Amino acid sequence: MTILLIYIAIFVGAFFAVKAVAGHLTKRSDFTSRKTVTFGDESAVTANRAASVISVIAIFLIWGAFTGSSLSPIHAPGPFVGDATFTYTVETPDGQRDDGTVHVRVFPRDAAADVPEIEPGDGFAKDDAAKVAAWRSVLIRVDRNDEIGRDQGAKVVAIDGQAIEPGETVQVASGEVTLTPKGTPNYKPEQGWQMEPVWLPPPEAVAGRVIEIMGGGYQNFTLAEHVGWSLFRVIAGFLAGALVGIPLGYAMGLSDWFRGWFDPIVEFMRPVPPLALIPLVIIWAGIGEVGKVILLFLAALWIMTIAARAGVSGVRISKIHAAYSLGASKWQILRHVIVPNSLPEIFTGARVAMGVCWGTVVAAELVAAEKGAGMMIMVASRFQLTDIVIMGIILIGVIGYAIDILMRMAENWLIPWKGRG
Repeated sequence: MTILLIYIAIFVGAFFAVKAVAGHLTKRSDFTSRKTVTFGDESAVTANRAASVISVIAIFLIWGAFTGSSLSPIHAPGPFVGDATFTYTVETPDGQRDDGTVHVRVFPRDAAADVPEIEPGDGFAKDDAAKVAAWRSVLIRVDRNDEIGRDQGAKVVAIDGQAIEPGETVQVASGEVTLTPKGTPNYKPEQGWQMEPVWLPPPEAVAGRVIEIMGGGYQNFTLAEHVGWSLFRVIAGFLAGALVGIPLGYAMGLSDWFRGWFDPIVEFMRPVPPLALIPLVIIWAGIGEVGKVILLFLAALWIMTIAARAGVSGVRISKIHAAYSLGASKWQILRHVIVPNSLPEIFTGARVAMGVCWGTVVAAELVAAEKGAGMMIMVASRFQLTDIVIMGIILIGVIGYAIDILMRMAENWLIPWKGRG
């Protein structure tokens, strides 16, 4: 919640700051700036590059601040590290009370430490010492060296002067102490706001993993081989889905018989998530490469079919009539009118299908894959190698974004008439 509020604050602050600075430094004189109405006009909305840059920087700053990164100039409060003490009060069955002091050394997770050396002190409640790593907790058997222990009916009744019962928790100067149901204090040092590396490693740890795997590979394959196999599966599944889906969509858009025959099948399969088909694909095609390509083929097939059908349905009837009036045949209408005018819808569907395939390939590679980006994430998660998991997620996102950019460029190059009526 704290991270979300900080992100919202950065978003709002950056918005007003950029607008104020841009209003004084730049004056637009393009076509959009001369429009009298821009609100609600999608063509007047373009990505603000300053907002994009600030957005990426903000994400990395928040990531670094809450993971203790050396690359970040700011840091959220970290976990307590150092020597801490708290007192415990023991009460005997006959009503006697005595205080003992617990000395705890809290050390960083990636370091080593010794238990503090202390004197036991006077009284029947003796002083104790323990050590614990940051973000962890330690159970302290304070009665082990006491003259009157738990076996004789003595029990802990207060921590730092605060009354406590089994199952309750009290705050101390450097953390909190919980009394277990058996009456043993459990000390947990202050965790701060930073994330433990096992949950979210700092950016430099992830970057170091990228360099390490690029040089030495992971699970007997290089990083390029892992990514290459994922791309091969996605492209093979997408192309197979497009080769079947586009003609099927055209047929459904041009023939009432094809529409009636295949519409129930397409509309039935369209909402079924590809992940739900994994068990069926395994039964049909096994766990080899064929099964993974079939899964991606099914992920792309229905999207491409609906996109092609929508492209045919979206062709203006006036263009069809004009072509007929000029003596065009059905083949000429299909080639020169329907196909060019349906390509924008098909490319939109292709972008969606590629995104779905790229997301599905991770799940497909979880099933007995020997190589692939999804396989890296799965194996790393078993050993809690969060830096490799984060690296894989970032890699998948970057490649998916690059694929979408390439498809946009191809669309602009192959369909220059898009949006021009």
